[in-house]
Amino acid sequence: MEQVSYVLLITGIVFLLIILASAIRILREYERGVVFRLGRLIAVKGPGIIFLIPVIDRMVKVSLRTVVMDVPTQDVITKDNVSIKVNAVVYFRVIQPDKAIVEVENYLFATSQLSQTTLRSILGQSELDELLSQREKINRELAKIIDHQTEPWGIKVSNVEEKHIDLPQEMQRAMAKQAEAERERRAKVIHAEGEFQASQRLSDAANIISSNPTALQLRFLQTLTEVASEQSSTIIFPVPLDMISAFLDKKKK
Repeated sequence: MEQVSYVLLITGIVFLLIILASAIRILREYERGVVFRLGRLIAVKGPGIIFLIPVIDRMVKVSLRTVVMDVPTQDVITKDNVSIKVNAVVYFRVIQPDKAIVEVENYLFATSQLSQTTLRSILGQSELDELLSQREKINRELAKIIDHQTEPWGIKVSNVEEKHIDLPQEMQRAMAKQAEAERERRAKVIHAEGEFQASQRLSDAANIISSNPTALQLRFLQTLTEVASEQSSTIIFPVPLDMISAFLDKKKK
């Protein structure tokens, strides 16, 4: 009899320990527990030690950390009928754990599907040039729409970023030709502006020199000095008629 009672005591202790283990839960700082009692939501608890009634209570853990979700590559036809492939990344977190569990079956899967459909819809309403030049604007619009639609699920979308836009080879070649033509146009415009400014400066210099003949002679001598710096050059020095006439006048006298 004593042996039987000892076995029963050990069995009772083990059973009690199992009950206590199922009744006690420990949640980390970034976790919350959505507690259901007999199928009815009663509270959101945590972090720390949580006590549950065995068999009657059931708890679902929810993480409050930011989730970085990759949106798979989507085939999109832009407003100007260009077929492209786009992928993105969505940053979101749960702010109301009870809604994330009760209002939607699987909030991670639902957010992923919603992000994919919204990405195709918004990019399909934009032209290719707008997608390439106004990414920040489109990212803000995507985040705003997805956040508005996930709000009933207790989810806050903080940011959406397009990762890569894959263009067809034909479109890449056309854009390369367009960029090259644009660079040539800018080069020609800059060259023409330089010629125009130089002609203006030459005109101003000519007006100043024409008002003073001595300045013309000084410029002429300066040019000769610059040419003379090259020792391999042969210089033919033209003598102005004014200088010759001055000597001839003196000789007559």
